[in-house]
Amino acid sequence: MGLNDEVGRRLKALRARRGLSLSELARRSGVGKGTLSELEGGSRNPTLETLYALTTALGTPLSAVLDDPPADVRGGGGGVSGTAVTAVLLERYEDAQAATDVFRVTIAGGATQDSAAHVPHTTESLMVLSGTAVVGLPEAPQTAGPGAHAHWRADAPHRYAAPHGDAHGILFVRYPR
Repeated sequence: MGLNDEVGRRLKALRARRGLSLSELARRSGVGKGTLSELEGGSRNPTLETLYALTTALGTPLSAVLDDPPADVRGGGGGVSGTAVTAVLLERYEDAQAATDVFRVTIAGGATQDSAAHVPHTTESLMVLSGTAVVGLPEAPQTAGPGAHAHWRADAPHRYAAPHGDAHGILFVRYPR
């Protein structure tokens, strides 16, 4: 089963568990009903922005619709891409307080990606491995280079950019219960 099929199967199951119609999830997420139908059917390639819109509307972490973390991600393959960010799920950790998704990310040089707000009280932290990343709230961007990190609220619109070439890092997305 490919990424599109797996994402579609998981989206459909989450929607059904919450008792939402295709139309209602489309309305809540701002994703077109036709797009959602194609995603659930596995015939459309999901973007990072679309998956975040859907999982936010479902009140669930992004990892709930992604494949399980690969056994070996050193090659950097796979993952899901947005306008500027490619993310490969490395780990999902859950306890009584929160669910945390850990991603290996690449922010494309010269590109900017605006991310919609996630579920309330979600936070993100990025540890930069190489390059320079400008991330966080648009009104208070944070710049981090190799070995540095940034931390911001992700329950508000936020941004990712790499102004001087590709930036690579580890992104932690924490969704409190």
